[in-house]
Order: sequence, then C-alpha cells, then structure tokens
Amino acid sequence: MKILFDLRNTGLGNNGGSSSLINSANTLCDMGHTGIIIDSGRNQHTWTSLNAAHMIVKNDSQLPDADAIIATGYKSVEPTVLAPSRCGIKMHWIRGLETWTMGENDIINKVLNQPTIKLVNGIQLQRKLQSFGFSSYLIRPGYDIHLFFSKNIRYRTKSIIIGGLYHSGSKSDRKRTEWIYAATNQLKSTYPNIKLLMFGPDSDPKTSQIYKYYKSPDIRTKNEIYNTIHIWLAPTTLEGLHMPPAEAMLTECFVLGTKSELSGMEDYLIDGETGCVSENDFDSFVEKLDYYIQNEDLRKEIGVKARNKIIELGDRKTNMEHLIKLISSF
Repeated sequence: MKILFDLRNTGLGNNGGSSSLINSANTLCDMGHTGIIIDSGRNQHTWTSLNAAHMIVKNDSQLPDADAIIATGYKSVEPTVLAPSRCGIKMHWIRGLETWTMGENDIINKVLNQPTIKLVNGIQLQRKLQSFGFSSYLIRPGYDIHLFFSKNIRYRTKSIIIGGLYHSGSKSDRKRTEWIYAATNQLKSTYPNIKLLMFGPDSDPKTSQIYKYYKSPDIRTKNEIYNTIHIWLAPTTLEGLHMPPAEAMLTECFVLGTKSELSGMEDYLIDGETGCVSENDFDSFVEKLDYYIQNEDLRKEIGVKARNKIIELGDRKTNMEHLIKLISSF
C-alpha cells in the first residue's frame, strides 16, 4: 500500500509531531509498504532520521498515485482535499486542537467541515471532535518500546529528581512550564534534596531553578534521563496524545498529570494505577506531588504497571497495522 503524508504548508521541523510522522512513514516502509512525505520545502527536522521518501511538490501534477493521502496539519487540509483522486482516499490525521493556528469556529468551519476521513491520535481529542459533531477513527502512532526501558538506577541517589519538559514563548503556556517550576520550588522547603531536571527544544534557559538541562536529546540520552527521574511532571493542557510521559513510563518512571480536558494522557495515565491524575488546578497538583514524594514504594509499584500499560497500547508497527487495516476498509 502507498500512503502520502501531506505536510504542504506545514513542513517538518524539530518538534514531537514531525518526529511521530517521520517514524510512522519509516515504519510503513519497514513493513513493506510505501510511506512518502509530501512537502513544500526541505526537511528541517534533525532529531529523527527520515528513511522514507521526501518529495518537495510544487503542483498537483507532481503528486504520485497512492491509496491514501493524509493531511497532517490544519494548513495541509486544503491541498489534501484538492489533490487528484488518483492520490487515493483523503484523510486528516488530527494530532491536536491547533488553537494556536486558528480559533475554534475556524477549526470547525475551515478544517473539520472539509470532506476528509478524520483520524485522531488520542481519546480526549476524539471526544472533543464528538462535541463539535464530528466522528473520527483512533490511530495512535505507537511507541518505541524496545528503546525505552528501566536500567534499575533510579533510586541510587538520595536526591529527589523531578523531571519535566521545558518550553519558552507561547508553548510555555499550554505546556504549563511555570507549574513545574512553581511546584518544585514550593516543596523545596519541605524536601531540600529536590532537584529539577528538564529537557526541550530550546537553548538552555540557564536558570538556577533547573539543576540540569538537555537540549533536544536523542532517544538514547532520553532513556538515560528518564531513568534518573523519580517523578515526571506533565501539567500540559493542549495535546492530542502526549508522548514524553509515555516514554518516561516505559522506564517505570512515575508520572503526575492533571484532569485537563486535553492533557493528552487519558489513553494511558490512570489515577492510582499507572500514575497520578490531579485535579486541573495548581494546589491539587502540588498536593499530589507532595504525597507521592513521600511514598517511594508506591511509586515503584505503579511504575511497573505504567510500563505494562504503554506496552499494551502497542509499538509503532502494531499501530501502523491498524492504519493499513482502516484504509483497506474503505
């Protein structure tokens, strides 16, 4: 089967969304299918090697025939819809509520109302589309289960290592970077051995609030990072399927999230079973962090269940098989 991932007007950059799409296209190729990235310009993503074909397309005549063409961002929906019928069925893999691109009314009128088969990567996003009156199919990208694992080194230090994503600018608000700072600082008077470790796509913020920072670590380095962290904080508010907490859970790291409508973690983060889900307010978030800092044995027990939950959701090949099966059903 041949599948076109349409990134025209959106492009590939250094972000988690681009990485997921590249991994999806690569996995399809590894499975014997053909995954092709259709783009308006050069590949600017440096985190993940692109083994699938990457085509810069200036007009529709350059598009290859395919079984399906999949819009991957809101701005790529229009060119996908206008693509020739020889490109196959027209889909849109919705991986977030892109309110940073346009308001909700425009999302409904300009994006969701377009004649595409809607795919979503998480159950919260699926529920959100239902509230707008649109049905969708759940297709997760899958996980690198063989690359993230426990090294049994987490509890060799007397420090309490708190981890989280760092983002500056507009992304900082929806990732709630300040919550991570504030929660850690608030508990330092009670637990002076708390240390905050963070990574992200931005340059080192060089703040005393972070004891160690990694810019755009590769998978091997991320596995090392997750293995040193005792509690991963994920207060994010606008995700489809949030990947870093799931990666952390594969190393048996304890994860703390919230009940935010689009936390992107309801697929795998179950309160008291695979992690902790606080109320969607800061005080509850800090209260839960305090409780689990005190309960190391419980964190260890839940960490094992957390890894098993992510494995249950499947690796990249398993989830791309779901995509192939879905496309074949039309």
